Amino acid sequence: MLKIGNTILPDLPLLLAPMEDITDPPFRVLCKRMGADVMITEFISSEGLIRDASKSLVKLDFDEIERPVGIQIFGHDIDAMAKAAEVAETANPNFIDINWGCPVKKVAVKGAGSGILNDIPKMVRITEAVVKATKLPVTVKTRLGWDEKDKPIVDIAERLQDIGIQAISIHGRTKAQLYKGEADWTLIGEVKNNPRMKIPVFGNGDINSPQKAKEMLKYGADGLMIGRATIGNPWIFREIRHYLETGNLLPSADIKEKVAVCREHLLGSVKWKGERVSIAEMRKHYSGYFKGIIDFKPFRIKLVTSNDLNEILDTLLIIETLEFENA
Repeated sequence: MLKIGNTILPDLPLLLAPMEDITDPPFRVLCKRMGADVMITEFISSEGLIRDASKSLVKLDFDEIERPVGIQIFGHDIDAMAKAAEVAETANPNFIDINWGCPVKKVAVKGAGSGILNDIPKMVRITEAVVKATKLPVTVKTRLGWDEKDKPIVDIAERLQDIGIQAISIHGRTKAQLYKGEADWTLIGEVKNNPRMKIPVFGNGDINSPQKAKEMLKYGADGLMIGRATIGNPWIFREIRHYLETGNLLPSADIKEKVAVCREHLLGSVKWKGERVSIAEMRKHYSGYFKGIIDFKPFRIKLVTSNDLNEILDTLLIIETLEFENA
């Protein structure tokens, strides 16, 4: 039986990877409805949490429908990370997740995210402090290592398990790779197949289709974490699950469903964070929502350039009434 702490997971769970300014509550709820099994919040600054910064505190919010859900924290200071875990615990998630994987320069340069991968002893110390600071299960998301010459993920996973983490998600790239090249799942497989490992091992990286998801299963991961391929495409969870269970591909959502889900996402985002921020952040999703539709470019341009909510809603209404062909 697959578990994170006392939370029982389905066989081969599908996890939504946390992504800054992408995986907010309105989008997570959509993904849950489409078949995602486990949610993790956008990463939250430990320093922001302990200073009661409003931008950090609002990220503790989640809808009950999202469960099981983890709150992800990041930082480089032992005391701040431990205190942040205590604050995150008050929101009553199912688990606390530590981000040791973000490769973005402004995060990594401070020794947070994947920046910790050149100081594994400190990574272990901070993780242990978080484990001791909370009664909730603690999980970790990380990468293979610092660069092509330094991929100690098998040892890292063992050491983190030994100090008490209860699941690990591994992105099959190094810190130096950022998101370039192909994800290497062979080392994810080595972690999973290490006889010393007893906790769930989730694989992440390059899962962008049902067929790719099935291909990655050969490495033995306990579950699949899906990130960038979900942007504007919450249906990917439904499609993957259907393909794994039946061997058949689901047809793509029709234009009416695409518009309906996109509109729901937009309005949910506006309600949660206001028009200005939502309009800007939704621009990342439109290409995904309407990918592969012939002659869609003029409408996409309108969606990504407008700063007026009513104008965007009018454009979606027009799109909904037209007939498009898929490429």
